[in-house]
Amino acid sequence: MPTGHHPTTTTDEATTRARAALLAGIPVSERRIRAAGIDTVVLEGGEGPPMVLLHGPGEAGVNWRWVIPDLVTTHRVVAPDLPAHGSTGIGDGDLDEGRVTDWLDEVIAATCTSPPIVVGHVLGGAIAARYAVRHGDRLAHLVLVDSLGLAPFRPSRPFATAFLRFVVRPTEPSYERFMAQCAFDLDRLRADMDDDWTSFVTYNLALARAPKAKAGGRLFRRLGTPRIPDADLARIAVPTCLIWGRHDRALRLPVAEHAAQRHGWRLHVIDDSADDPARDQPAAFLRALRTAIAGSGPSSDHGGTP
Repeated sequence: MPTGHHPTTTTDEATTRARAALLAGIPVSERRIRAAGIDTVVLEGGEGPPMVLLHGPGEAGVNWRWVIPDLVTTHRVVAPDLPAHGSTGIGDGDLDEGRVTDWLDEVIAATCTSPPIVVGHVLGGAIAARYAVRHGDRLAHLVLVDSLGLAPFRPSRPFATAFLRFVVRPTEPSYERFMAQCAFDLDRLRADMDDDWTSFVTYNLALARAPKAKAGGRLFRRLGTPRIPDADLARIAVPTCLIWGRHDRALRLPVAEHAAQRHGWRLHVIDDSADDPARDQPAAFLRALRTAIAGSGPSSDHGGTP
């Protein structure tokens, strides 16, 4: 990743300030734990049944900032930074499926007093699904949000082009072009975030430029992009639901529709949303999530308001 014009100390200070600004006002505390030999940063807040939130590729736990304030009113929320993401390290050894599912198992053991609801977004969804295949008895509910792993990764051509250009050269213009593919309405998102938009861009650029971003990319390719065999997905015994943005350009809606039909999972489709409904439509996402965890069964909801 290009870092020649970004001195380390300045970048570190700017990243710390940007992360602090994004966390300001969110009712969570931050602590470090050791899981599968990986130094892991976890955001925690609220009381009630435990809920673990796993973010998408190139992001961090703070990316759940749009929905955490509501969720902590009813749940004990745990939002770790994934291995090689955010403020979490890499540790020694390969980030293969066994190690990463062990990592999640140890995070859950260290933060949850009972089997949690696990909500996984994109890469976090693929990790959560792989964990549920192995340890479904340790979960109360699985919610996959625009998740990788359910089909081959075949994004639209504009999404793929913007994604690759950002990965190769993570600059502010390439990030904004990429975000225009990720967000349903980038102008509205920027306006809604107001002063936080600058911190959001600064932080996500810093993550993309960090040396460990290469390890994060390998994690994406190893656990995210390969399709999880249907025979494995069929072994998931825990109640499972899907939440999907109707206008997702990377993991398009037919992926979710096929998985829901094949496995009998309930599907909630969020209108006016791309690949991150928790960010694009937080109120509709929260309604869908609460409906999802209140019950399960083979049905679909193709509206923004379950």
